Amino acid sequence: MRAMKKIVILISGRGSNMQAIVRAAQAEQWPCRIAAVISNRADAEGLRFAAEHGIPTDVVVSKEFPSREVFDAALRTAIDRFSPDLVVLAGFMRILTPPFVEHYSGRLLNIHPSLLPSFPGLATHRQALDAGVKVHGATVHFVTAELDHGPIVAQAAVPVLPDDDEHTLADRVLVQEHILYPRAVRWFVEDRLKIENGLVRVLDDRAQAANT
Repeated sequence: MRAMKKIVILISGRGSNMQAIVRAAQAEQWPCRIAAVISNRADAEGLRFAAEHGIPTDVVVSKEFPSREVFDAALRTAIDRFSPDLVVLAGFMRILTPPFVEHYSGRLLNIHPSLLPSFPGLATHRQALDAGVKVHGATVHFVTAELDHGPIVAQAAVPVLPDDDEHTLADRVLVQEHILYPRAVRWFVEDRLKIENGLVRVLDDRAQAANT
């Protein structure tokens, strides 16, 4: 029998991807518990949503720490109180230090609003429009020390329309993020993700059944 997994989600704002994950986990009855939602900002709107859904919350205010290293150490302490099997970055606007990433190696997921390896970093939709690409999208990946790199779990593509601006393109990508991220997290919860030689293989239900 598959063990119940615990998930901690990190946010910095409204946490729309966090909300999508919470709703999917409840509606689809995943074998997991959202153990906590943690923010680096006390005014993050997503904290209210989490509390309304009975999820413990915590705040580690990044601006109160003198360095990234000290903040990451405090954040790690807050996260580890919940003994998570998976840490999910959902609009968490911080660049994490290598020791932090290494501590959660293989159990730290992020979603990035581009089809990686294209357009890492910020302003991805502007980057896509400036490059003239015809297809844009989002990527779920395991986090490594290199920013917006790491083994890719899943991607979703959207067409770039002739009259798109950053906002219209971002809105369509976000719709796909809210589908893609819960799906990828569920795969992790169901032990269907396997990293081999830096690449992620998604086991299907039959393969998973054969391994249990």
